[in-house]
Amino acid sequence: MFTGIVQGVAAVDALTDRSGLRTLRMAFPSEFLQGVEIGASIALDGVCLTVTRFDVAASSAEFDVMQQTLNLTTLGGLRVGSRVNAERAAREGAEVGGHVLSGHVDFCAQVAQVRQPENNRVLRFAVPAPWMRYVFAKGYIAVNGASLTVAEAGHEEGGSGWFEVWLIPETLRMTTFGDKREGDAVHIEIERATQVMVDTVRRALDERLGPLMPVLQDLARERGLNWN
Repeated sequence: MFTGIVQGVAAVDALTDRSGLRTLRMAFPSEFLQGVEIGASIALDGVCLTVTRFDVAASSAEFDVMQQTLNLTTLGGLRVGSRVNAERAAREGAEVGGHVLSGHVDFCAQVAQVRQPENNRVLRFAVPAPWMRYVFAKGYIAVNGASLTVAEAGHEEGGSGWFEVWLIPETLRMTTFGDKREGDAVHIEIERATQVMVDTVRRALDERLGPLMPVLQDLARERGLNWN
């Protein structure tokens, strides 16, 4: 379990590719690995990975990433020097400053727009269908492992859409969001309570309304309402 509070930025120190497997050696900030053990969980850009080897003195650790994870995330595109957000697994009794995360990425979104008002940085992300149904203004969402609040959200025809987050200087200092440019891909983990609520309501409506659903959907579209 993770809290979505990024504890530092790690950089790729070395890559080793084998059939169906990539080993990442990551360089972490000083003291980040204090107390770490083989088998410990660390989230890199929101992806929960297992420590397979480490050197506390050198502040480095290695992780094996299987092919499925490489296919579903941006970890396959990392190069030596690439920077990622890092968080150690939460300890029992630790303060949850963000929200509870599993470290399992749901999908990748794309940076659609970057704005820089004074003392802030605003990122807009394009979200593919059907994931936009779980994104709401003022709700929680995890972007590259960071727990963020959705400032604005827009739902579009077909189930896609966008959302924006506002980032203060401290968040930019502790994460890689200051590096992000339009077109970059990021990992998204939906807030689970929201997903359960939305799926439960949709399932109940499907069961109760049944054959009436297509008619109601057509009516909603005629009135300019989004039913995705």
